[in-house]
Amino acid sequence: MILTMNRTQKIIQLIKQEVVPAIGCTEPVAVAFAVAKATEVLEEIPEKIEVCLSANVLKNAMGVGIPGTGMIGLPIAVALGALIGKSEYRLEVLKDLNPEALAQGKQMIVDKKISISLKENAPDKLYIEAIVTKGTGTVKVVVCSEHTHVSRVEKNGEVLFDEPAIPASEEKTESLDLNLEKVYRFALDTPLEEIRFILESARLNKAAALSAFKHEYGHSLGKTLVESYERGIMGNSLLPRILACTSAACDARMAGAMIPVMTNSGSGNQGITATLPVVVYAEETGKSEEALVRALVLSHLTVIYIKQSMGRLSALCGCVVASTGSACGITYLMGGGYREISYAVQNMIANLAGVICDGAKPSCSLKVSSSVTTALFAAMMAMEGKYVTYVEGIIDKDVDKSIQNLTRIASEGMNETDKMILEIMTHK
Repeated sequence: MILTMNRTQKIIQLIKQEVVPAIGCTEPVAVAFAVAKATEVLEEIPEKIEVCLSANVLKNAMGVGIPGTGMIGLPIAVALGALIGKSEYRLEVLKDLNPEALAQGKQMIVDKKISISLKENAPDKLYIEAIVTKGTGTVKVVVCSEHTHVSRVEKNGEVLFDEPAIPASEEKTESLDLNLEKVYRFALDTPLEEIRFILESARLNKAAALSAFKHEYGHSLGKTLVESYERGIMGNSLLPRILACTSAACDARMAGAMIPVMTNSGSGNQGITATLPVVVYAEETGKSEEALVRALVLSHLTVIYIKQSMGRLSALCGCVVASTGSACGITYLMGGGYREISYAVQNMIANLAGVICDGAKPSCSLKVSSSVTTALFAAMMAMEGKYVTYVEGIIDKDVDKSIQNLTRIASEGMNETDKMILEIMTHK
């Protein structure tokens, strides 16, 4: 299967659009982005801010640390979006945080200038309305479908901008008609210099992990795993080192460390999980830079491909998809070809389908470590020619149909699960 030059360039553009840096959990950051955009249109700091959110955005923003604040949840993210947010920074919208702004943000919360509510029957699982007011001036900004996709802007009742909710990136993804074999061929055949940029994901996410080893973030699972080497519980071998590095980066991000990570499809944890297992495996086994680049591209593009039909937010934990990507990358580094990589995907779907997302929070590192363990097992089985067959559960003969089965369960079958999760979380 040969990819044309035009299609190759479109895939490169897609990866660059979906694999981008972010500071903090992307749901509260997306809310801060919407508020920042609204404030810019208002042209002054608002005296009142209202945000109305889809259930999935609300779920993912309730229990996660906001970078540089030492605080959890949406109110401080909303306040800082108005005070120091710059929409041009996109998912790094809060990177200009300073102590004065933090103090002002806390005062806005005390003064009850911020209100947050659930958007009933939101048109998309990722939906944000930000309404900012000062005197008689009011601006409303809608972010929909993607974390930084502004679909509507209104000022004092006048529509300044209106665009369909389906963003251009999704249309481009569909037009590429990706499947697993095309993903594999792109990763192997594209000239190295055209995809070397993916190494930035390794640099950023590895730096986040190394920082976490020096601090106490969240549940400190990464540090705990490192300490287990010394206690002889797991041993100082490849698997615990992969788990420690990946979990540590997640610890830092979920606790609100002011550290950028490289995302995938709008999620930092997905970016971390698609990157670090592949990086550590390549480093520990002495693989070349070219092998690492191609393995990372294979991992990240697999995640993008699967997420295109699943959607950005769902009741299925993103670690399932991201670790499937890393399983592909590791299988390639083990010497596997397309057949073994497709086996690894079948093994992942058979094992991890149904892992729920109950919001972004420090304990996400536990799910990440479980999924990454499964990724290594799936790769090892695949290299031995062992895979889950089509007579078992939701697995199909065709690996792409197995992927479709997984995404259907996530995007359609687990809707009621999603509602139940949110109900439990909001009534504790």
